[in-house]
Amino acid sequence: MLRSLNINNVVLIDRLDIDFAPGFGVLTGETGAGKSILLDSLGLVLGKRAETSLIRQGTDKLSVTAVFDNIDNAEFRKLLSDNDLEAGDEVMIKRSLTSSGTGKIFLNDQPISARLLKEIGKYLVEIHGQFDNQGLLNPANHLGILDAFGGYDALRQTCGRSYTAYREAVKKRAAAEHDIAKAKEDEDNLRHWIKELERMSPRPGEMEELQARRQELMHAEKIIENLNYAYNALTGGRDVSSALRSAQSGVDKANGYVGGKYDEIYAALDRALIEVTDAVDAIESASSDIGVNADEQENIDSRIFALKDLARKHGTDVDSLPETLETFKRRLASIEMGEDGLSALRRDEQEKRLAYVAAANALHRARVEAAQKLDCQVMAELPPLKMDKARFETIITAAEDEAGWSEKGFDSVCFTVATNPNSPQGPINKIASGGELSRFMLALKVNLMSSGGVPTMIFDEIDAGIGGAVARAVGERLARLGQGVQVLVVTHAPQVAALGTSHFKVAKHTENDITTTTVYRLSAAERQEEIARMLAGETITDEARAAALKLMQ
Repeated sequence: MLRSLNINNVVLIDRLDIDFAPGFGVLTGETGAGKSILLDSLGLVLGKRAETSLIRQGTDKLSVTAVFDNIDNAEFRKLLSDNDLEAGDEVMIKRSLTSSGTGKIFLNDQPISARLLKEIGKYLVEIHGQFDNQGLLNPANHLGILDAFGGYDALRQTCGRSYTAYREAVKKRAAAEHDIAKAKEDEDNLRHWIKELERMSPRPGEMEELQARRQELMHAEKIIENLNYAYNALTGGRDVSSALRSAQSGVDKANGYVGGKYDEIYAALDRALIEVTDAVDAIESASSDIGVNADEQENIDSRIFALKDLARKHGTDVDSLPETLETFKRRLASIEMGEDGLSALRRDEQEKRLAYVAAANALHRARVEAAQKLDCQVMAELPPLKMDKARFETIITAAEDEAGWSEKGFDSVCFTVATNPNSPQGPINKIASGGELSRFMLALKVNLMSSGGVPTMIFDEIDAGIGGAVARAVGERLARLGQGVQVLVVTHAPQVAALGTSHFKVAKHTENDITTTTVYRLSAAERQEEIARMLAGETITDEARAAALKLMQ
């Protein structure tokens, strides 16, 4: 709900702080006092276009801050999360605009764009009578509104799952058909490419091995020369092995005088002798392995060239050639699988299609039943609102082909009205206007109260052209609506104002040729005086005060 609103330098408002309450709140005041300025200010923090003409004369910057809380809406939270915005139980939106046309927008001190603000605003407040394409008046929302009213979530979820499964089956079948068709075009090429790759028999990591061996062969003479040097160093003259044996003999003799005290030294020399012997054998083996084989080097160069050429041919790298071979084999196998495998995919697609159609039809029937119930309930609200000649009807249209299918089924929904007996039904946002439109919205909202939606609703000019019992009926429905959501109403009808749980007065005063609009919350006594003014005009009589008190009871 809207908890507070702070306005600075907006048209006639110098500085204004308003704290709002839950339930049904009313705003009253004389014509021209500035009630529309409040709505314009609130519109700024809901994403309405900011214009420099709103900046108070004599200042160069306006700002509006609104605080909302208790926003229990999963889609709203997802929108914030998707845009990396953090918000706890409280959401504070601040918007400023300078006379040069530059502005800033913050949500909980995090900068956001005007476009994102407009999306966020849809989840916070509905203003009827100002933004004709928001909330209930936008046909794009009617399907979701009817579904929320109907309460058949299980059917919607089943339909969504069935649609996803069907679309996946369509993709698999289409991909298989495409692969087979393409493969048939390339069948001769596939057989040739497979034979060519199998003849080369490329292995993963082979290129690295070949290049390492090529490097070895290119430096074979230097390698052999250094290995021979190492061999001679270990075996030439008095070789290392003989020296170690001599040392071992000396230690062994010394050990005889000390009772094996030098056993560890003897063991160390023994290990060294083994390691040296192994090293000599390894050098001999390495030298024999190297060899200088011009034919081998030429063969390696030829294979490296052939592998690179094959990789370029197939638009890949050498290490991916084995995978390319397997891909070609699978494509050839898909041709050989032919219609057998494709028929299985087609059968699966048809089964998934029938399951979706059944789920969508079940959802359609539930919607028709919910629409009839909603129509009856809304029609029952219209006579007390002085709209007994009007008709409300929910039109459900099923898509003619699959282009109109979705996870929500194949229905489109539109709320339609006819304001006179002989008038044709038409979309609610095109046919109704002014006070009629607001009263239609009220009749709808009263019945959709338990179906979720925005936490705050504002009605402007809902009492246009009505009075007496009709105005009282409007007030009663607003009060009923206020039991479920926060309702704020700009009204000139005392019958409506008298039923509010909170009452704000908008007043305008001029001092030193400077006009300023103020808003303040009325006490019980002040409420009675204000409602008496609304009944009697400028001269408030005791009779008007008595009538006001009676309306408030």
